[in-house]
Amino acid sequence: MEKLNGKTALVTGSSRGIGRATAVGLAQEGALVAVHYAHDEQAAQETVELIEKDGGRAFTLRAELGVPGDIHELFLGLEKGLKDRTGHTTLDILVNNAGETSAMGTAPEDVTPEEFDKLFAVNAKAPFFIAQRALGLIPDGGRIINISSGLTRFANPSQTAYAMTKGAIEQLSLHFARHLAPRRITVNSVAPGITNNGSEIFDIPEAVEQMAQLSAFKRVGDAKDIADVVVFLATDEARWVTGAFLDATGGTLLG
Repeated sequence: MEKLNGKTALVTGSSRGIGRATAVGLAQEGALVAVHYAHDEQAAQETVELIEKDGGRAFTLRAELGVPGDIHELFLGLEKGLKDRTGHTTLDILVNNAGETSAMGTAPEDVTPEEFDKLFAVNAKAPFFIAQRALGLIPDGGRIINISSGLTRFANPSQTAYAMTKGAIEQLSLHFARHLAPRRITVNSVAPGITNNGSEIFDIPEAVEQMAQLSAFKRVGDAKDIADVVVFLATDEARWVTGAFLDATGGTLLG
């Protein structure tokens, strides 16, 4: 039985990778999914087509995050899309997945103020204000799921600034979980490890083999590995889990 029948969801950054797999997974459980993208409309439409091919429901939603007016643009499109399809603007599930990073990272001494500000604008500021704005749409018993990173527990100096933004995401989850508990809205963080997001580096067997050694299972993660954790948190089965940090790194943090 589909566990999310009648529910609605917004997944930011769902045109590819973990976001796409999460959107597909939520739709497979019966949710109507808003597929958010910043630039690649074709990729977002491909996510919708994957969902519709399996009999699910979804629509695309464009908004560049980390720029003035981003939250207003996002929610104008979201509320219209929900209203057109359901007759109301209720949002049951929010997944803050969209993020800014670079594949190879930047050494701490080379991080520029502009790069730092961009990372925080997209990865920390936007999720905070998306969650804030969503509170008027999320009913009691709703779900907020924030995608963090194993890098908040695993030192990689070239990703210092990025990891700092994900530390902020975990604080968002912790404090919002306490704040929203009276409304039975759960708020949790999911931390992926190295996950194949379709980037070119995952086409290089030697690089993949090297990255795989960091996991206890000796492989890199698939987007679905993470998406399945997110989907679980969105269901009623996870009603007693809030303020949690879920390690979805494939054992990378075991040492």
